Amino acid sequence: MSSTRMIKANGIDLFIREAGQGPLVVLCHGWPELSYSWRHQIPAIAAAGFHVVAPDMRGYGQSAAPPDVAAYSIFDLVGDIVGLVKALGETRATVIGHDWGAPVAWHAALFRPDIFTAVAGLSVPPPFRGRGRPLDLLRQNGVTNFYWQYFQTPGVAEAEFEHDVARTMRVVLGGRGLADPSAAMFVPEGKGFLAHATGEEPLPAWLSEADLAHFTEAFRKSGFRGGLNWYRNLDRNWELTAPWQDAQIDQPSLFIAGAKDAVITGLIGAKRINELERVLPNLTRKLIIEGAGHWVQQERPDEVNAALIRFLRESSAA
Repeated sequence: MSSTRMIKANGIDLFIREAGQGPLVVLCHGWPELSYSWRHQIPAIAAAGFHVVAPDMRGYGQSAAPPDVAAYSIFDLVGDIVGLVKALGETRATVIGHDWGAPVAWHAALFRPDIFTAVAGLSVPPPFRGRGRPLDLLRQNGVTNFYWQYFQTPGVAEAEFEHDVARTMRVVLGGRGLADPSAAMFVPEGKGFLAHATGEEPLPAWLSEADLAHFTEAFRKSGFRGGLNWYRNLDRNWELTAPWQDAQIDQPSLFIAGAKDAVITGLIGAKRINELERVLPNLTRKLIIEGAGHWVQQERPDEVNAALIRFLRESSAA
């Protein structure tokens, strides 16, 4: 059984779920999610002989949500995980992330190889630091309605998502009734992020009404600003990571994604999937799960758990 508690790390309070004993494994969730997103992984990884810890990330759930947009840079986010390892009394850990948690995991391994001895990313490939700020590049390519851009102005996306939190979570997590999932990444002119869906589509088999209620209740309490502030640091993160241009992550690594995940099927994502080894010279496996979408560890927990546990055993033995 997993337990929960609050822990001080990097100067803020983090809510964590944890289970098991053994080498430390930290699980970093994405947007708009919670430590609860790892509910299928925590018991399985603990049973395999590891101490597994999943925080509500900064700005989410019961963890602290600093008011300043600048408090959500990649340095702050990685700093939380470094601080968490220390607060748990450990000096080494494997870090695993999904969605926005994947860049946190990749950068944790990049910035602090002395602490993070192995790294796995789900859905989002490792950092390829491009030739310019991400939002500038979108504009230069004539893109004005990508969801990153819609999320930039404080208050706009918050108002849309908080108007009816239950519908928001049903649409975002449950799928938006789209034949082409990548269309969900573009916001129609004058409309909102949720404009594609009615919110009445049936839930997918992997997401129960009870699961949905858990996410809904948490976001009713916290609001959406904390998680959206991560997106408001995209250009700043590009500037901050200049010293790591073309750097590689040398630790053992694993990449997992759903074959139907719009993050890896789009133009940029598909290219990055084919070039993982450029950044990950010690990539042990690239697992693309047929039929799975973006929420891969919730959609296909058995396959994800098997791959993660095999990776954890191999990398900890090494």
